[in-house]
Amino acid sequence: MNVYTIGFTKKNAETFFNFIKSQEISTLIDVRLNNVSQLAGFAKRDDLKFFLREICQTEYVHLPDLAPTKDILSNYKKGIITWDNYEEEFMSLMVKRNVERTIDKTLINNGCLLCSEHEPHFCHRRLVVDYLNQTTDLKLKVKHLY
Repeated sequence: MNVYTIGFTKKNAETFFNFIKSQEISTLIDVRLNNVSQLAGFAKRDDLKFFLREICQTEYVHLPDLAPTKDILSNYKKGIITWDNYEEEFMSLMVKRNVERTIDKTLINNGCLLCSEHEPHFCHRRLVVDYLNQTTDLKLKVKHLY
């Protein structure tokens, strides 16, 4: 199963939507905690939903169960916890939420996980894919778009 990930920072709208369109993404899966921030520019929920449909013929879905809690994210951004601690806490959260049982697997196939981070190395969208590969038989082949 192919799955993609993308962050919207350090990209203008043209670059972002060309990535989505060129890979023929069927569903953009928003895994952000806050998807309506004014700082998100073209990637605010309602605008993104419209642009994806009109430009890319791609569906939009927000799955907050695949986002970290406010506390986990805040502690990491403030430097209170390290990336390793963040990873541990986030993976524990995925276990508590049983995301492998509740996620609609048809969304994942040729879907793209969206967060704000430019690169996936220190972003939870990569951790979501890792978690699903560890806990399901989906055999996700991931391509990070950046």
